[in-house]
Amino acid sequence: MRSGEAWQLKWNDIDLESSTVRITPEKGSNPRIVHLSKKLIGMLNALPKNYQDRVFSNPGQPLDYYRDNYCQQRKRIANKLQNPRLQRITFHTLRRWKGTIEYHRTKDILHVMQILGHKNIKNTLLYVQLAEELFKDEMDFISKVAKTENEIYSLVEAGFEYVCEFNGHKIFRKKKY
Repeated sequence: MRSGEAWQLKWNDIDLESSTVRITPEKGSNPRIVHLSKKLIGMLNALPKNYQDRVFSNPGQPLDYYRDNYCQQRKRIANKLQNPRLQRITFHTLRRWKGTIEYHRTKDILHVMQILGHKNIKNTLLYVQLAEELFKDEMDFISKVAKTENEIYSLVEAGFEYVCEFNGHKIFRKKKY
């Protein structure tokens, strides 16, 4: 989510039973519901409830206060670790990384568009370009051979794609992740 969406997040937006969060959009994007991992739910449950109904922010403080605090903490960590490249990581960098990895994992631009809340697919195409550039040398595949119809069904359901036929057997492959 965007930093402003996280800033506005309320405890009643988080559904622990279904492990989801309802994101109130900003910047004219679409509202969305996103699945949360068990680990993230545990981390959220461990947070102190210091901000009334909000998860991460005091309603009386502007978003800039939190951005400044993030920048100070980032600078402190970069200095401590002697890694100035950490200074280049913004909150939005994490959002872009999620979009890029999600596209690389699924190859589904509409899925990425939905989880990021984009209204226009042109905005989402950036993640296709990033994934193609980042992973252009990654060509590791798992290969399988199918001899029967049931084996073919099993491979297709497991995400394998048909490559060719050799000596009457069908060859399938799937990228390693």
